[in-house]
Amino acid sequence: MKQEFAKQLKVNPELTTRVLTAFIRDEVEKAGFRKVILGLSGGIDSALVAYLAVRALGKDNVHAVLLPYKTSSPSSLADAQAVVDDLAVHHLVVPITTPVDAYFETLDRLLGEEAVPLRRGNRMARERMSTLFDLSAYYGALVLGTSNKTELLLGYGTQFGDMASALNPIGDLYKHQVRQISEFVGVPDSILKKAPSADLWESQTDEGELGFGYDEADEILVQLVDLRKDARKLVDEGYDAALVELLTTRIRRNQYKRQPPVIAKVSTRTVGIDFRYLRDWGL
Repeated sequence: MKQEFAKQLKVNPELTTRVLTAFIRDEVEKAGFRKVILGLSGGIDSALVAYLAVRALGKDNVHAVLLPYKTSSPSSLADAQAVVDDLAVHHLVVPITTPVDAYFETLDRLLGEEAVPLRRGNRMARERMSTLFDLSAYYGALVLGTSNKTELLLGYGTQFGDMASALNPIGDLYKHQVRQISEFVGVPDSILKKAPSADLWESQTDEGELGFGYDEADEILVQLVDLRKDARKLVDEGYDAALVELLTTRIRRNQYKRQPPVIAKVSTRTVGIDFRYLRDWGL
């Protein structure tokens, strides 16, 4: 990463941590809750959210759920457990193998063909989030999101799966920034140093699937999004044209994942169009 953009992506970890913990505390209280719940994958994003939540609300008000599938890496479960042990939060281990396999056993038979990995991965992500929202009702806890800004911009996540939540404290942090704050709050070294993964199968990595590194992407994304540079200017400055095109295409193509469902307007005031208020407008 070029030094000038490493500086652009550099955050003040102490200040940012205070802002994010205040965000969690304020938004949870505004919604009338005291507790939160999140899925712990063993990766850096969910680990950071867990550490922030405990700072914001205290360990007794944070519920962590570990949701392994049969092909998940055993090391991911171990890393998630390390976070649980370090934070001393209440947790459950809820394997998702049985419901996911039962679903595809039925659908594969009805459709006459075996599901491709993309469908299986999406189903796993949605099964995990469905479990979290069910348990949120049981515990009376808001579901925290764990998708970072890089993932949201690139659409690297499952709609109504890992991209779903009641509130997301790290959605405006690039992956490069997630690492900085994670180190500051004390996320275990085993997580800080591991390759990012959605934990859909053993040895699966985010960067392997995407075809480029997060630092490489963040350097371009911060210029396209935060500095509002034209993609052609980046190519003129020496960035790989194919990668710039890939990133801009993904940002544009995945806009629908970042928005509420579009509603057809047939009345004088339509939700999301001309009936739009802040979350706490009625308070």
